[in-house]
Amino acid sequence: MNCPLCDTPGGTVLWQDDFCRIVLADEPDHPGFLRVILNVHVKEMTDLPAADQQALLRVVMAAEAALREVMTPDKINLASLGNVVPHLHWHVIPRFADDPHFPNPVWGERKRSAAHAAPGGLNPQLSQALSLRLARAPETE
Repeated sequence: MNCPLCDTPGGTVLWQDDFCRIVLADEPDHPGFLRVILNVHVKEMTDLPAADQQALLRVVMAAEAALREVMTPDKINLASLGNVVPHLHWHVIPRFADDPHFPNPVWGERKRSAAHAAPGGLNPQLSQALSLRLARAPETE
């Protein structure tokens, strides 16, 4: 079985532990586009035990919170599709009124030619915000 999320990091790793990782996807039109990727090959959320489901969603929520803090987007989109790559992962996407596809989904019809400008130092800022959030015990968030 060839799985790109088993065989490669799936993007620039900003945070990881033994369970999952958060990567910055290579999506030039959408700076800050994150993926939360499970480190083992699992197809669906319901294939995980309840505690692992909660742990993964905690990481997704931390990714959303970090994006909101660092980028102050107009909206966050969350998606777990896996139609092309059936390896459990979540897309956490900051959306801006001036991004190329807004208000359409990022995979929808393009409305503008220019991408939303990425803030300087985005990767280290996101990495730090993620590390701070994910270092906390779940009950303190």
